[in-house]
Amino acid sequence: MNKIKTTVTLSKCVDNDIKKGVFNAISKTDFKSKKVNSVLIKPNLCYYWDYSTGETTDKRVVSAVIDYVREFCNPDANIRIAEADATAMKTRYVFKMLGYTDLAAEKNVELFNLCDDDSKDIEIKTKAGLLKIPLPRSMLDSDLIINVPKLKVPRRIPLTCAMKNLFGCIHNPVKARYHPYLHEVIAGVNCAIKPDLTVVDGIIALGRYPVKLDLIIAGTDSLAVDYAAAKIIGYNNPYKIKYLQLSKEMRSDNFAVDIIGEDINEIRRQFPQVNNFLFTLLWDLQLKGIKIYSRVTGDVVPPILGDL
Repeated sequence: MNKIKTTVTLSKCVDNDIKKGVFNAISKTDFKSKKVNSVLIKPNLCYYWDYSTGETTDKRVVSAVIDYVREFCNPDANIRIAEADATAMKTRYVFKMLGYTDLAAEKNVELFNLCDDDSKDIEIKTKAGLLKIPLPRSMLDSDLIINVPKLKVPRRIPLTCAMKNLFGCIHNPVKARYHPYLHEVIAGVNCAIKPDLTVVDGIIALGRYPVKLDLIIAGTDSLAVDYAAAKIIGYNNPYKIKYLQLSKEMRSDNFAVDIIGEDINEIRRQFPQVNNFLFTLLWDLQLKGIKIYSRVTGDVVPPILGDL
């Protein structure tokens, strides 16, 4: 079977010209501009940290994406910047604290909490059986979906980029309940949500500390984008990351990744390789301890633990 190539572009933001870097990256991908009415842009706003920490998407990248849509798709499109509440983060606060409220006013776009949307359940096979995952309908039904994740290596998982950012779309704010099945859930969510375009903020990436790369990664295939991202953070074989391997196995096509633009060998860094055995062990022990305490004392188990 012939392999179908999907393009991922690496583009440097020269002289801090983020708009030019974003436009250049998108223009060299497989993305085809089309007339659209509803556009949903999903940044990574996982907590209240500023973009300079490497944790959250720089609003200037989102601003450039909005400009691209207005210039090449539809100047009058209804554009929404969307994020979902998380266990320890509320969108109504994070939008304001990270400058997205001001950006929305400046660009005349809407801010949208995905947890306020209607939802549709999907079923994902895990080691514990079938798991129902509620997804916002906007992430399934919008004319144009653009994923704008951050490039980072957190504690619990080897890579956070395109695919993990869609895990953040889950309609349930208490996403920690899915962590025991994290890789399976990430792969399953990405089978249901298929962004038309992904534009990665790699200007300041995150390892043990922030790393300035001045990089934009763009592509139309989430798995391909994460494949390139894994290469950049030091993986010779990105499929050693479990959710990438699971996603590859779930595909029916025989695809290959064509990484173009900047020389990836000049960008690659040895980010820390995550060994989360101790972290996972301590987390599981903590959950068991709290459940035992709850049974003994009669206290109610918090919702974060109820379905684990």
